[in-house]
Amino acid sequence: MNFDLTEEQQLLKDSVTRLLADRYSFENRKNFQASPEGWSRDLWRQYAELGLLGVAFPEADGGFGGGPVETMLIMEAFGKALALEPYLATIVLAGGLIRRAGNEEQRAALIPPVAAGELRLAFAHAERQSRYDLFDVGASARKDGAAFVLNGEKGLVLNGDSADKLIVSARTGGSRRDLTGIGLFLIDAQAEGVSRRGYRTQDGMRAAEIALSNVRVEPHNVLGDPENAYLLIERVADEAIAASGAEAIGAMSEALEMTVDYLKTRKQFGVAIGAFQALQHRASDMVVALEQARSMMMLATMMAADDNAAERRKAISAAKVQVGRSSRFIGQQSIQLHGGIGMTMEYKLGHLFKRLTMIDMMFGDADYHLERLSQSDGLIR
Repeated sequence: MNFDLTEEQQLLKDSVTRLLADRYSFENRKNFQASPEGWSRDLWRQYAELGLLGVAFPEADGGFGGGPVETMLIMEAFGKALALEPYLATIVLAGGLIRRAGNEEQRAALIPPVAAGELRLAFAHAERQSRYDLFDVGASARKDGAAFVLNGEKGLVLNGDSADKLIVSARTGGSRRDLTGIGLFLIDAQAEGVSRRGYRTQDGMRAAEIALSNVRVEPHNVLGDPENAYLLIERVADEAIAASGAEAIGAMSEALEMTVDYLKTRKQFGVAIGAFQALQHRASDMVVALEQARSMMMLATMMAADDNAAERRKAISAAKVQVGRSSRFIGQQSIQLHGGIGMTMEYKLGHLFKRLTMIDMMFGDADYHLERLSQSDGLIR
């Protein structure tokens, strides 16, 4: 497996790293977080100018023809900077659904404004009872002539409070936990019958609770087959796991770098505490954990585009387990080696640990994916 970056990929990595280093100081991040939307519109426009918002889409649809590796490079840089912008929600999740399920007219109408930074999307899928089961959908989509009428509630919709449009999963048939009978519907976030309650999550990101009351969706806003969207949802979720794993690598590498710098500068008994062998061993263990997670994240990135669902699930779940374990270990060790300062809101390290903890929980924690690996069909019922 070749892990060398192409010249274009290296340029992409350098440009996004340079932008975030210039613009995403910890103080700037606090200011972005305090804004009404919880992120920077100005930086979102700069992402569009750099081509970051169009990287994941085919050139024929108005994008730049990138793939999982390009997404990995962007997300790793975002993780290191603790970027707040809705890249995962708009480009990876909702954008992935449009890229794979949208017809030619839908892609032509949606992808160019997304790539230009003019349109933000969110995927409203999770429900209160579903936990990590992607097939557990209780929201209903009742046929009304050629259109559908949606009712139900969605929770923890990433950046759903600032999205212009929502892609909503709803059940067109079957019972709540059936694999079939699930459809995807594109609705305007301001449409009649849609209500949103936005809030800040524990890691400083944004999410929303969405309620749907007799929301009418015309046929041209149905994405793909309204009876069989589950496998598509699972595939895009796998891509999001790989992308969020790359974000975790960036956050872990930043936590490790901060910790090593602290060990070199903090003095005890007149010498830097990094001179103590016991602390050197702990830092070495952190390096090993990071490299283990990085290797598995790279495997997940390569497998995210694989059409073999069974093999893709195995690789993605295995990566999720390792990234989650490494995130917890590196986060805990970083806090302990820093002492009390690591827990303060005025210091970046605690925010990194919070984000790592949330990434571990998104799309299923390590225990869930260990059980998923043990299931022959990849489903946990």
